[in-house]
Amino acid sequence: MKFVHIADMHFDSPFVRLSDKNILGDLRRLEQRKIFKKIIDYIKENKIEYFFISGDFYEQEYIKQSTIQYINNLFKEIPETKVFISPGNHDPYLKNSYYNKFEWSKNVKIFGSKIEKIETEEADIYGFGFDDFYCYNSEIEELEIENKEKINILIVHANLDANKDEDKNYNNISSKKLKEKGFDYIALGHIHNTTNLNNDNKEDKKIVYPGSTIALGFDEPGDHGMMVGELEKDVLKLEFIPLDEEAFVKKEIDITEIFSKEDLIEKINNIEIKQNQYIEIILSGNRNFEINKYDLLKYIKNERIIKIKDQTKIAYDLEKIANDTTLKGLFIKEMLVQLKKEEYKNTDNEEIKNEKQEKLDIILKAIEIGLEALE
Repeated sequence: MKFVHIADMHFDSPFVRLSDKNILGDLRRLEQRKIFKKIIDYIKENKIEYFFISGDFYEQEYIKQSTIQYINNLFKEIPETKVFISPGNHDPYLKNSYYNKFEWSKNVKIFGSKIEKIETEEADIYGFGFDDFYCYNSEIEELEIENKEKINILIVHANLDANKDEDKNYNNISSKKLKEKGFDYIALGHIHNTTNLNNDNKEDKKIVYPGSTIALGFDEPGDHGMMVGELEKDVLKLEFIPLDEEAFVKKEIDITEIFSKEDLIEKINNIEIKQNQYIEIILSGNRNFEINKYDLLKYIKNERIIKIKDQTKIAYDLEKIANDTTLKGLFIKEMLVQLKKEEYKNTDNEEIKNEKQEKLDIILKAIEIGLEALE
């Protein structure tokens, strides 16, 4: 049997933190449609029998009916392909979700929050779907395969072997227990990195994250696309096919030896950028002049530079100034307290990290303006 496996498309994601330019969100949403059409065309051309979608297919909060209709019309173009969808934490099977209230093409099966087995001629396919934005126990670890003579496949959105409490909220499953089940292929979603297909362990190769279908930001470097497989009992052939034509690349500039906005703009405009790259400029070092990233963007020629992150430090010894008994010293002492409050907040959540950085930027900007006013 031949199959395609994708996950984490996140249709209609707002991409609000992706760029300092408003238009990019619209562009990426169009690229989502373009890439999904590529997948459907591949399925048609190669007569793929099964299509597995392992959750976070769309964003429940933002998804438009027009997007659902677009997706479903493409499903109708592959009537001979059996489509299986396992809802995840961004697209749970809620009462008001499109999974529940929309009339999907007849070849589409959407799993609910009770583990279900679908019998086909080639395989028994087990699936489970989130029915909320969190999942604490899917009972996958208690699941027993009914007919081990057949090909057995599991489709589920899950976080394997989570160490952090936050990650355990998203259907935490033991990879050791999964391997003991005896599935011939486990189609996972949730982790946006692609499983390493060069792993020599036969059981590990059956447990697969395809990664996010398109890159959702600068924290997702590398190739993004789909897994394509051929499966017979005890024989699995897998290939990862990149689909996303765009790459998100960070480029760092140390501005310690740059002394004006004009010199910085010139340096940014001289950066070499490939046609398929979106660029985030990371400014580092000690700054010698005020930086306004939105002001800089007005003068940057290359439209592929979409974001500027200011990680520079003020060229002042703040600790030394805080020891002064002057008004300036008292001001800096209080601002350092606020600064350290934010710096002590540790998290691996990308959204919270971005919020923390924004607060730090505001405090540092306030220090800079305050010092200039007190000169």
